[in-house]
Amino acid sequence: MHRSAMLLGSAILCFTAASAHAQAPRTGLDIYVVDVEGGNATLFVNPAGESLLIDTGNANGAVRDAGRIFAAAKDAGLTQIDRLIITHWHGDHYGGMAELEKLIPIREYMDHGPNQQPAEAADKFLAEVYPTLHAKGKHTVLKAGDKIAMRGMDITVVTSNGETIQNRPLRVAGAGRANPACAGFVSGQNNVEDPLSVGLYINYGRFRTMHVGDITKNKERDLMCPNNPVGQIDLFLGLHHGQATSNSPVIVHALAPRVGIMNNGTRKGGEPETMMTLASSPGFEDLWQIHFSQLTGQEFTQPGMFIANLTDEPLQAMPVQPVIAAALGPTPPPAPVHNGPAFWIKVQAQTDGTFTVTNQRNNFSKTYTPR
Repeated sequence: MHRSAMLLGSAILCFTAASAHAQAPRTGLDIYVVDVEGGNATLFVNPAGESLLIDTGNANGAVRDAGRIFAAAKDAGLTQIDRLIITHWHGDHYGGMAELEKLIPIREYMDHGPNQQPAEAADKFLAEVYPTLHAKGKHTVLKAGDKIAMRGMDITVVTSNGETIQNRPLRVAGAGRANPACAGFVSGQNNVEDPLSVGLYINYGRFRTMHVGDITKNKERDLMCPNNPVGQIDLFLGLHHGQATSNSPVIVHALAPRVGIMNNGTRKGGEPETMMTLASSPGFEDLWQIHFSQLTGQEFTQPGMFIANLTDEPLQAMPVQPVIAAALGPTPPPAPVHNGPAFWIKVQAQTDGTFTVTNQRNNFSKTYTPR
């Protein structure tokens, strides 16, 4: 009898400890950068448990990418997505939305407005599917300068539908100062939708981060020249997959991020021009990548500990010179299929400006203390 009582007491203690662990309060801002194969899906969860998801991955891998996003949401303890922002209407950004909504409720849908780059798939989705999804919650069209309410966070829309906050600098240190990188700006190519991307500036205490969707070089200039409206940041997210059509010095060097997280694919992004811009940026410390990029080669690649997902197909040898990117067009050659294990990169930020980045693949973490 005495032994049974001891076992019961031990079981109660174990259950209580497990419950306490499961219900332990979140102490900072969590950010999950999910592997959606060179698309985008970035999930923010504040200490109150409120969530903001930016984009939902690829249309050609919708079930796969929705499942990966849902896994991150489960890891964060979420039972719903409070706000979903679709930065722009390209298939690698909105593609998994309908499949994700089957897995977890989405309460508010946000975007820049109608698609401006005619495309059969996007136009059909917006006409037939999207209205049925946001009818279950709320739909908001964002404008530059808008605020998004989340407790403990100051979130400003800095770009949307081609507009920027260039003439409305934020009330933060360094905002409104002349941007010396503008003098050497070199314009780049634009499609129609990328420059319309919704871009966000996020303050969490002294921690500052930005995600500007896929805005291209010319829109980076519109946002950041002649004056820098946002000052410097700690973490730059997305980086348009590391593509050279974006990531000009006018934004990278002006923001002077300490850390970048690149949502690239094996043969998408991580291009030498972008890698050199990051490496030469004042105060830049580390680049974390969702995938190893064959477009980088040994010449510019990061140490493996900073790369969450490796090559889709085994290489006989890592090339020293970058692989030449496939020509873009209406029907680009498909990237290698990666349907196996996928790993995210997670950021845990504190209000004092400290933040820790962790590679889920190898559990490598690095903590960055306030500047």
